Amino acid sequence: MKTIKFFGLIFFFQITCSNVTYSQFGISTDLLKLGASTLGIEKLFKKPAAITTSFEDVKKEDSKMPNFFKLGDVQPLYLLPKAHDGGFILCAGYFEMTNKSYCLHAGTFAPSSGDGYMYAQTNGSKKEIVSAILKSAEKHPEINQHDIQVLLWAIIAKTKFINFNTEIKLTAVKLLTKKQLSQLEDGALGFLPDEIINETKSKLPESIQTIFEAENNIRGLITSGSYSYQEIEKYAIIAGIAQPRTDYPSGIWTLHPDGYFICYIPSGYSVTKVQIYVPKELIVGLNGKPLIYDATNDIACPANTGSQRLAQTNEPLNPDYSIVLKTICVGAN
Repeated sequence: MKTIKFFGLIFFFQITCSNVTYSQFGISTDLLKLGASTLGIEKLFKKPAAITTSFEDVKKEDSKMPNFFKLGDVQPLYLLPKAHDGGFILCAGYFEMTNKSYCLHAGTFAPSSGDGYMYAQTNGSKKEIVSAILKSAEKHPEINQHDIQVLLWAIIAKTKFINFNTEIKLTAVKLLTKKQLSQLEDGALGFLPDEIINETKSKLPESIQTIFEAENNIRGLITSGSYSYQEIEKYAIIAGIAQPRTDYPSGIWTLHPDGYFICYIPSGYSVTKVQIYVPKELIVGLNGKPLIYDATNDIACPANTGSQRLAQTNEPLNPDYSIVLKTICVGAN
């Protein structure tokens, strides 16, 4: 009987502590339900992880190789007219921007020069929370990027809001509404002791073990209230480089659902160059309806599942507003 209960406990922690799609590891859903029902927690299987976006969510059809478009006259994306609800109103042509980005997958490798990243929308139980943080951060330039990243790692690691230290709580209060703050407790966990971690890890696939342990270590540091950014980063970012996939190389273009092409070139996890190509015929076909690029619901998703998925923002790094936009764009300011 103890064996059956422990088997159920293993899969309970596997579901509640991991940000991955279990089908990709060949784990049977029926087997998971068997373990869950033993503990009477089958309802947890209906609750997705904080962020579930994976390369399986990427629309790979109509993607283009890096050199497909000849980027002759590239203009700064951040000079385009601002939309009222956030983001930029796109015009025909080529645009690029180096912006802040954030890691949304603890326990994985940092982006390398060969990694191919493609567009996918944010999915998961905390997708609205994550998007709200990124959108609200634009209005709070006084908040350090590291503070926002720690908040996001705390959420991804399913840390209870009550266990946030004062600094993280202040960041969350500035960026989220009271309703959104209350939602942080849903699906959250406490720190798990070493004996449970070690015993559970041995029953999990190797690719899940690292994520499972990384999230628990992050929860432990945050709960302790005494840590440095580098200590959390050590668990969130695995040392080394994931092997890039040659079929989806760095600089590959994704056809966005709104009809334009987008390319991501990360420099580490905190900086991403975004390039956008908007065909003239797309703008003409909209008959005056604005085409808006709002990055706060976008994830640059790695083809290599061992690398980090990166949340994108509308916040440019080192913008040069002395440059004059050559294209005449009509839109809201």
